[in-house]
Amino acid sequence: MTIEQIQHDIVDEFSMFDDWMERYEYIIELGKGLPIIKEQYKTEDNIIKGCQSKVWVHGEQNEDKIVFTADSDAILTKGIIAILIRSFSNQKAADILEANTDFIDEIGLKEHLSPTRANGLVSMIKQIKMYALAFNAKN
Repeated sequence: MTIEQIQHDIVDEFSMFDDWMERYEYIIELGKGLPIIKEQYKTEDNIIKGCQSKVWVHGEQNEDKIVFTADSDAILTKGIIAILIRSFSNQKAADILEANTDFIDEIGLKEHLSPTRANGLVSMIKQIKMYALAFNAKN
């Protein structure tokens, strides 16, 4: 599936919920299915700067695609990074760089987060794009 298709599916899933408490619960549920980062990658280099909770993201090139893993010490943040990883993992670096993140606004995520969590979300996206930029430069 393309990034766009995955993001469209995420928007569809979130549209099934009537209120934000249900959406928060769903985000937390998504976090439980997050591909967890290996302990060896829980380093200062992989920590997302600007997040109120600790979030680690690691990307590895697997043939021509980037595979992301992550973890967080906060359940909501774990769900947020799970949504991003679902969108961008197993995709080509160039596709990640070209992808937009409008789906985040479509599901209303940013407007329902505290300012520090919203900043953390932006930092998570930036980190994923930085991995893509680095891997794209290698190819």
